[in-house]
Amino acid sequence: MSRFPLRSLAAAIAVLIAPACAAHATPPSARAAASIERGRETAESHCSRCHAIGPTGESPHPMAPPFRTLSQRYPVTDLAEAFAEGIHVGNPDMPEFQFPPSQIDDLVNYLQSVQEPSHH
Repeated sequence: MSRFPLRSLAAAIAVLIAPACAAHATPPSARAAASIERGRETAESHCSRCHAIGPTGESPHPMAPPFRTLSQRYPVTDLAEAFAEGIHVGNPDMPEFQFPPSQIDDLVNYLQSVQEPSHH
């Protein structure tokens, strides 16, 4: 009867789980920065035609609020549900957008990153 050496078993397990551990080894700040950047890219491609998406500047469309001011109207995190179901607003020029969950998280993270400080 042959026995599999314990050392070999431990090495085999390490080889199998190392890639999974590496995927989660990215520091939270790096993951957050990557999410914010993906959210910025989404905003750039879907929203910048009408909205000022960055920390400065005027919106190209006069009815479109700058993204940095959205938290003055409501909690930015409340937009996640609207992005999932298809966002509808009173402005007829606003196209309907519906995003997958990962893209919603990134977009909300980006929106939070550009909010002006509260003046309460």
